[in-house]
Amino acid sequence: MINETDIKHLDRCIELATMALESGNPPFGSVLVDQTGAVRYEGHNETAGGDGTRHPEFAIARWAAAHMTPEERAAATVYTSGEHCPMCAAAHGWVGLGRIVYASSSEQLSTWLDEMHAEPSPVATLPINQVVPGVPAEGPFPVLAEAVRDLHRRFHSEHKTGNRA
Repeated sequence: MINETDIKHLDRCIELATMALESGNPPFGSVLVDQTGAVRYEGHNETAGGDGTRHPEFAIARWAAAHMTPEERAAATVYTSGEHCPMCAAAHGWVGLGRIVYASSSEQLSTWLDEMHAEPSPVATLPINQVVPGVPAEGPFPVLAEAVRDLHRRFHSEHKTGNRA
C-alpha cells in the first residue's frame, strides 16, 4: 500500500527525471531508501552519451552491491519514475534488492511512445515480476504517471528520437 513517504520519494524520482530531461537524457529518475528511511542513493538516466545501460535503477543495483550487506539490500526500497526495464529488473534481482515502487508502468510507457510515433524499444517490455518473480512491486499510480507522461512528451518533442533507453 502506498503512503505519504512513498509519495514523497516518488515525487523526488520525478524531480530527478526532470533533471535527466534537462540534461538531454530520457526522463527517468530513481531513489534507493534503506529500512530506516534514509536515502542511500539517487540518480537519473545518463544515456545521452550513447551508453544505453546508464539507467538509474542499474546504477542503484551496482551501488547497493558495493555498499550494502545482503540483509540491508533485501530490506531496502527502490523508488522510480518508471517501472524497471528487463535489464534493470534483472540487476535488482541479482543483487537481492527488496521492494520496488514505480510511478508509471512499462506498459504505459510503451503505449505513450507508440502514441508519439517513437521507434520500438530494443528490448522487450516486460513487467518486473516476469523478470524477477516474487519481488514486491507496486505501481503505477495515475496522478504521478501523468507527470511522467508529460516528461516523455517533452523529451520526444524536443529530441525527435526513438531512444527509449
